[in-house]
Amino acid sequence: MIRRLGFDRFSALYLWALFMLYFGITKHATFFSSTTFKLVLQENVIVGVLALAFLVPLATGTYDLAIGAQMSLSLVISSTLAQHHTVPNLLGMVIALVACGVAGAVSGFFVVKLNVNSFIATLGMSQVITAVVYHTSFQSINSPFTNSFESIGAGNFLGVQRYVWYLLVLAIILWFVLEHTPAGRFMFATGGNPEAARLAGVQTNRLVWSSLIVSGVIAGFAGVVYSWKVGDYDTTVGPGYLFPAVAAVFFGASQLKGRANVWGTMIALYALAWGIEGLQLTFINSNWVQPAFEGVALLLAVALASYQGVIRVRRAKPNATPDAPGSGGATAEAGGGGPPVVTSVASSAPGSDAEGHTGPLAVTHGADESA
Repeated sequence: MIRRLGFDRFSALYLWALFMLYFGITKHATFFSSTTFKLVLQENVIVGVLALAFLVPLATGTYDLAIGAQMSLSLVISSTLAQHHTVPNLLGMVIALVACGVAGAVSGFFVVKLNVNSFIATLGMSQVITAVVYHTSFQSINSPFTNSFESIGAGNFLGVQRYVWYLLVLAIILWFVLEHTPAGRFMFATGGNPEAARLAGVQTNRLVWSSLIVSGVIAGFAGVVYSWKVGDYDTTVGPGYLFPAVAAVFFGASQLKGRANVWGTMIALYALAWGIEGLQLTFINSNWVQPAFEGVALLLAVALASYQGVIRVRRAKPNATPDAPGSGGATAEAGGGGPPVVTSVASSAPGSDAEGHTGPLAVTHGADESA
């Protein structure tokens, strides 16, 4: 019954509909207003960008817990350069993004070359970045950016701020790369079973390293969005966005495909956002609502994602030839049945596959159901 109704793949949509129905009835005067719609849409863009930053290395089985600190690094660099009129604001933004990419490359060095667990490596890197941020600027920087720079992201387009559309464009790009290119398939193969992927010719180390660099750049872009949205810098900005971003990714991993994916992440992000908004409208003293809701959501999301790990088995043909990298999963088959071959282990949260490898998705090369 659960699978027939799609609760295992569309639970976030059901939850979203429940929130809209309940709070639409109890708080109909404010919950369905255009102001609330714009507020929820715009206030969660930064979390959405960081969620996509976390998603990219997660596809390779790698955690990047430095994304919040990298957002702070981007913001402090661009704000400091703008405050002292060192370079134009747009060039300062580019410098900040490059710096975040370098930080991701350093994390990749520890993970790939020194074999440090990504959880530990990126957590330590986040502390190093935080120290750099505090050393660079230990106080707030108010309105350092020019109006022309802020208008790039904060200008109104079709009723909402432009940075909302930038999030959509970023999501479409990542969706296409992860779901419809060989690079995306190789990333998920690396995350599921790195040894099998390596034996199939996939350059797993390069993919892990590159994913951390891309993650750093995207996290830096979250800092740019913050500069467009708020225009000020404070040392507390950045790390606080990590938790809701991770919650959205893990909750989204149980949606649609049964593994980490872009649109599941976006659905989960805004389903949770509307729930938080409804609770904040319900309670007068609502300071506790967001951390409580996000904490419970993360616990339930990880539990649900772990519970829904699925192993799919097919019968291999006796004369089946191994897939070569880039074949897209094609095999030459002839004859009758053979021994069972694990084609995919779809697990959205860290788990283990039939061979004992861990990752958010275990899939041998050649069995891609994500396209």
